[in-house]
Amino acid sequence: MAKTSRSPHRGGKARPAQVGIAMLGYGLMGRAHSLGYRDAVVVQPDLPVQPSLRVLCGRTKDAVEAAAARYGFADWTTDWEDAIRRPDVDIVDICTPPGAHRAAVEAAAAAGKAVICEKPLASSREDAFAAARAVHEAGTLAAVSFNYRRLPAVTLMKELIDEGVIGVPRAVRAIWLTDEFADPAIPFDWRFDRVTGGTVTGDLGVHLIDLVHWLVGRVTAVTANSATFITERVNPAGGGVLPVRTDDSASALAQLSTGAVAVFEMTRVAIGRPCDWTIEISGSEGSIGFDYRNLNEIWLAVAGDTRTDGFRRIRAEKPGHPYSGRWWPQGQGIGYQESFTNQVADLLQAWPDGPWWPTVDDAAAAQAVVEAIDESAAQRCWVDVQETPWAASPQARSGRP
Repeated sequence: MAKTSRSPHRGGKARPAQVGIAMLGYGLMGRAHSLGYRDAVVVQPDLPVQPSLRVLCGRTKDAVEAAAARYGFADWTTDWEDAIRRPDVDIVDICTPPGAHRAAVEAAAAAGKAVICEKPLASSREDAFAAARAVHEAGTLAAVSFNYRRLPAVTLMKELIDEGVIGVPRAVRAIWLTDEFADPAIPFDWRFDRVTGGTVTGDLGVHLIDLVHWLVGRVTAVTANSATFITERVNPAGGGVLPVRTDDSASALAQLSTGAVAVFEMTRVAIGRPCDWTIEISGSEGSIGFDYRNLNEIWLAVAGDTRTDGFRRIRAEKPGHPYSGRWWPQGQGIGYQESFTNQVADLLQAWPDGPWWPTVDDAAAAQAVVEAIDESAAQRCWVDVQETPWAASPQARSGRP
């Protein structure tokens, strides 16, 4: 990490030290993470370090060179291992397809670099456990990008549940509907390959699983089904079609460690649903819910309120609400990108000692549920979730230090 410098334009006041970033992958998530680094220093001006975008890595020379210029990186490369080894890199931010995550996490941890990895941690339970183990053995800082935890409304939901506002959580509904791949003319890419991209549960459902773990408790057993409706896609390289090796839809019933029960539903072929996900938790004293279509709001119903006897809307847009004070005047709200900026600001605020969250333990636990759902759908039976072979820290269990 570079030494602190002094600026003649600020009366000799010390500038924050810089922390060097290497980013692997320049697609949608690479763009979102890059914007997060740029904006974090604006919304959180007291950060102890400032991010320096040192090198962007991708497979295609012309594309990664153009993306590096657009995203503000000083350099680019097509050699991901070289990017990790660079002495001016402190944090490796992994935005590649899930099947490539394990190797990158292991290499970064072995090099003593901090890790930020897009979800899921890997496309299989085995690889997720191995990646998490590499971080533990190296003792490096690491976090996984479950960015929706850092929406003000979702964080407020967490606080209210922890305060006992709805009593003891009993039942959870978690649903994600999108029509992103409903068109059978969409050509084959890595998302339709199970090894590279994972399943619909690993793609969409893993966010829901992580939120259920964070808000209520760990999933311990599931019974599930899944289906592939579009069984082949056009080969973009020419030469006919390729078989689709992952599912379009999945659903599951789940038992939680707390005694609560949950229902999950995920589909990528729901026409008319661009990105509609909801989570609702019913407790002994009330119910609380979030709908991504209104991402600055939660809904709350409390037992005993006989006059209104229903849900009331709470807009998480005032300075006293989580994260909202970083942003705009009250009532203006924030959006998808701001969740990544909040993530960067939180992680850099905790540099270099941590803790960082969500942890690799959180992500490995979520991937274990993904695999249990996939196994249950294939076997048509109840499947116990395999626990991670190490104890989660108190920060990992609470989800927010």
